[in-house]
Amino acid sequence: LKMRYFEHKLKTPLTSDARLVCYIPDNSEEIEPHRKRRAIIICPGGSYAKTSDREAEPIALELLSMDCAVCILRYSCAPRRFPKALCELAQSVLFLKENAERFNIDEGKILVMGFSAGGHLAACLGIIPDELEKLGYDEKLIRPAGMILCYPVITSGRYWHQGSFENLLGDELMERSSAFSLEKRVNDKTPKAFIWQTFADRTVPVQNSLLLAEALSENAIPFELHVYPKGKHGLGLGTKISAKNETYVEKDVQSWVFLLKRWLEDNFPNTSIFNQNG
Repeated sequence: LKMRYFEHKLKTPLTSDARLVCYIPDNSEEIEPHRKRRAIIICPGGSYAKTSDREAEPIALELLSMDCAVCILRYSCAPRRFPKALCELAQSVLFLKENAERFNIDEGKILVMGFSAGGHLAACLGIIPDELEKLGYDEKLIRPAGMILCYPVITSGRYWHQGSFENLLGDELMERSSAFSLEKRVNDKTPKAFIWQTFADRTVPVQNSLLLAEALSENAIPFELHVYPKGKHGLGLGTKISAKNETYVEKDVQSWVFLLKRWLEDNFPNTSIFNQNG
């Protein structure tokens, strides 16, 4: 298929130098020319201090192979604080909705995906989009259809990743951290989620994912959770393609990509002649 590749400079109510790197498959007259695709916005991890390359293009290429439109958000990091990154993610959703027809995107199937601290950012938009109402955003328009959370930072309690919250909140850490412990903020508007993590993660403890899963369950929000027994934090794909060195290759973990593909097809199928109910 033809591919549109471009970078979009985001404009938000706050000063921003964030970039949305877009990979948008174009329809072909030879291959079901009227299909509408789901879209996924990737938020790489990096403790809110950077956006990791290992959780950017290598992930995007896998999602493109699933016939998704894909964007990578290079969001604002420390010393920039909340709510800049969340505004940028909200603006990314609006950008895709505004261009849904041109990009052949189903605007009802725009999902957010995040790794580590990027998982916290993605989950923030799914769980607490109302935090941006005072900046003029309508939570109904910016809330994603689904969340894909990969070893996400979730809690600011006992099992927190302190560095992520320090970079997110700065001097307001002690005053505001509880409000960003997302397992406490889940409600009946929270979108369904796909979550994976490793039991052996010592950077962002597995309890982050377990606490979120418990909160989703209590609010009757559908989710799929996979916990792998082995593997360090920040595995990305778990393959050589996203590995910094051999310790980031974990064969069993590599299955999460195939499990995600099935979850997407079951919950967010592309609208097509092959799926008239999509």
